[in-house]
Amino acid sequence: MSTPLEILKKYWGYPGFRPMQSEIVGAVLDKQPVLALLPTGGGKSICFQVPAMCLEGLCIVVSPLIALMKDQVEQLKKRKIPAVAIYSGMSKKEIDITLDNCIYGSIKFLYVSPERLKTELFVERAKQMNVNLLAIDEAHCVSQWGYDFRPPYLQIADFIEQIKVPRVVALTASATREVRLDILDKLKMDEAKVFQKSFARPNLSYSVFRLENKEQKMLEILNRVPGSSVIYVRSRKQTREIAEFLYHNHISTDYYHAGVPGSVRSEKQDKWIAGKTRVMVATNAFGMGIDKPDVRTVIHYDLPDSLEAYYQEAGRAGRDEEKAFAIQLYSDADVSNLKSRTDQAAVSVDFIKKVYQALANYFKLAVGSNALSSFEFDYQAFAKNFDLPLVETFHALNKLTDEGLIALNEPFKESSKAIFILEQSELYKYQVANRGMDAVVKVLMRLYGGQMFSDYVTIKEKDIADLMGESVDKAVNQLKYLHQAEVIEYQKSSDVPRITFLTPRFDANNLPLDTERIKWRREVTIGKANSVVYYVTDDKKCRSRVIQQYFDEVSYEDCGSCDVCIAKTKYSAKVPLKEIEEFVQTGAKSEADLRAHFGHLPFDDLVSAIRILMDRKKVYFTKSELFAIQPD
Repeated sequence: MSTPLEILKKYWGYPGFRPMQSEIVGAVLDKQPVLALLPTGGGKSICFQVPAMCLEGLCIVVSPLIALMKDQVEQLKKRKIPAVAIYSGMSKKEIDITLDNCIYGSIKFLYVSPERLKTELFVERAKQMNVNLLAIDEAHCVSQWGYDFRPPYLQIADFIEQIKVPRVVALTASATREVRLDILDKLKMDEAKVFQKSFARPNLSYSVFRLENKEQKMLEILNRVPGSSVIYVRSRKQTREIAEFLYHNHISTDYYHAGVPGSVRSEKQDKWIAGKTRVMVATNAFGMGIDKPDVRTVIHYDLPDSLEAYYQEAGRAGRDEEKAFAIQLYSDADVSNLKSRTDQAAVSVDFIKKVYQALANYFKLAVGSNALSSFEFDYQAFAKNFDLPLVETFHALNKLTDEGLIALNEPFKESSKAIFILEQSELYKYQVANRGMDAVVKVLMRLYGGQMFSDYVTIKEKDIADLMGESVDKAVNQLKYLHQAEVIEYQKSSDVPRITFLTPRFDANNLPLDTERIKWRREVTIGKANSVVYYVTDDKKCRSRVIQQYFDEVSYEDCGSCDVCIAKTKYSAKVPLKEIEEFVQTGAKSEADLRAHFGHLPFDDLVSAIRILMDRKKVYFTKSELFAIQPD
């Protein structure tokens, strides 16, 4: 068996592990259950990919996002590591072939969505696989305390027991104490070894600016700080408008959101990663799984819904450990809008049932049918068809997702795929009998070879058309004809959102909604929004410490680089902090003592100076209401 360091060097080309990675890999190999909390860009995937490569057999990776699965599979394939994914939208035949390859082939990584684990078919096939490790990515999704709760994650513990997984590692970038405890409880990992890297990012400077003209401040920041940048906004319309504003101000900019066609999104993303585009203005659909180490600024133009989301998105800056900046812009109206968005999310149970019934009618589903069935889903057309209000319908769909009844997948570019259904001898007979199809069959054989008889291959219609000397439309029509004739199975590229029914369709009147949980989740959501408001409005406490405190990490050290710390440093030069500290050292002092001794200072300056000394743990306030020197 190769050592972890040998694997790391051979496949990833890294000379050594980052802090904590080696310890996590070692614990996984020793069959210790592991919960790893590493910040965005901390190298979580290495922590399960390396030990899996050290072992015989296959690693199953649970991930909630199709785009993230596909990205990691492609990254592994580039390193010559066999990896596959199963997700909604794949045909039954393609899933069957993929599972067979995991049982009988040389596949090292199988990525699946959490809902797949509870299907009888998958469980039975997984029992036949040589599973060496189960990795649970985005593990915060298991907790109802988390900001991205996914009910299917609750089924993972049963799956672990059913197939007797020998090693389990759960990974996340952000989790409060409640979430960490909930992860361990729901995954039945009582004996787990917990690895937690500090939530502090010493190279990342946090700043918050309250202002009305956010465009000019954004422009000022980009002109002062060179290098690559991401600007996060809430709406698709904003991505275009802000990108145009920056472009007209001579900054190389593009925009990105889930509604942009997949091939165009990929091109935009590639140009930004390569540095051909400096700034990407995007919704939160952008960034997950993208490894660009040299991002110098991440600017949030609007307020996020939670500090977890903010920490993950801001953390995409400075992954190269060089100085970087995370900037939040906001106005008073943004605070009101955040509170309003939170209130709008509280749709009634009756409305949730109404939306569920509309979905059943839209897709013509009979009661008791269509578990794990997936459909293309045009949200705007659906809402318009049933005269449903857009915002409330969006939140109702989220509630149905929270309840584990449906899954809404982000749109992503699914490449065209094909496989030969006929055996080679039968295919030859078909070519002889159907001379009109002979050319396209020969082109498929020439381009993709014998692999097409055993597995789905990614195909490009343009390459086929060019080799045939025909138009792309004609090539597509011939591929469709071969599909209808059951010569091949052809899946044309898709770039639309999909909805998956995770359970058999219920009668809407008997929909099993947990009303108490819905109510409780609303309170959690309100709490998270309030934490965002506190973060942006408190201008007295170090930003990094506020974030660390939110994640239950105790820190007495200011970062020294956020806007609050910089303001304190500038202020420190104006007031005699050392003299005040020395005065208190002579004995505990009351407010009256301080005012009398430093009567030449404005009272507000004296109060601010005392606060700075308390923040720095130089002075504390006693039960006797006196200021005293903090003991060592």
